[in-house]
Amino acid sequence: MKLCSIIFNGHQRVCVKIEDDQSGGANHTLADITSLGLYDNISSLIADGDKALSVISDALRSENLPVLDERHVKFLPVTDPKKIICLGLNYKDHAEETGGTPPEHPVFFSKFNDSLIAHGEPVTLPAWLHKFDYEAELVIVVGKHAYNVSTEEAGNCIFGYTCGNDLSARDSQFLSSQWLSGKALPGFGPVGPYIATSDSFDPYASNGISCEVNGVTVQSANTKDMITPCFEALSSASRFFPLSPGDLIFTGTPAGVIMGKPKDHRVWLKAGDAVKVTIDGIGTLVSVLKSP
Repeated sequence: MKLCSIIFNGHQRVCVKIEDDQSGGANHTLADITSLGLYDNISSLIADGDKALSVISDALRSENLPVLDERHVKFLPVTDPKKIICLGLNYKDHAEETGGTPPEHPVFFSKFNDSLIAHGEPVTLPAWLHKFDYEAELVIVVGKHAYNVSTEEAGNCIFGYTCGNDLSARDSQFLSSQWLSGKALPGFGPVGPYIATSDSFDPYASNGISCEVNGVTVQSANTKDMITPCFEALSSASRFFPLSPGDLIFTGTPAGVIMGKPKDHRVWLKAGDAVKVTIDGIGTLVSVLKSP
């Protein structure tokens, strides 16, 4: 099941993406579950976990739900998290392309809530920075409270997965050994458009992950190549940070970022560029960059 949070006619709604084989070939159809009075925000749905998914599944089978064309709605960020945790250097080839070595332990940093921005929303580039880079990432959506959980327990704490773009300002990222100033700028955490629930997406399967800039593929890899895979990532993060339903964990990017290229071949992102992150089994996240 794929879920999304939208605004339609001025009201927030939660919808289910109707796949092609369920909609007679249409691929832009959303079933409006808020119309049944079930959930009007994604946070309450995630907090209800399996109970919510069971209720929604029953409704999809038995109710004639109103449908919306996703091309005519405004997407919202997939959750309203208390914490946004990110893993750095979590693909061997990315660590090596940026001059580093694969870390022995997960490298954590963070973004802030106002870093989040929805699918289709423009990202404003700060005028005082110039070296903007993309990072296509699989993002974990936490489904349960988790603190110091084992890897074996971690899978049960995941509600689902979404697409993310860990946009980075490289000229401020390395002002110190801490990366925060290049990672947590407003709008530098696009996520969405859907959450693929954990019962419908296997993070250990061979899921392609790619990034396009203005129609040109710049990253192409597989999520199974992570150094620290999803369950281990959540378990490790939970040793230090109590996790809550709706929290997000960006799991790192593969090779192909601009910073990984020779200095004389680096063409940084600029206003007007369209960046697409696609993950098999989830969908495509689109962000357009703009000037202030």
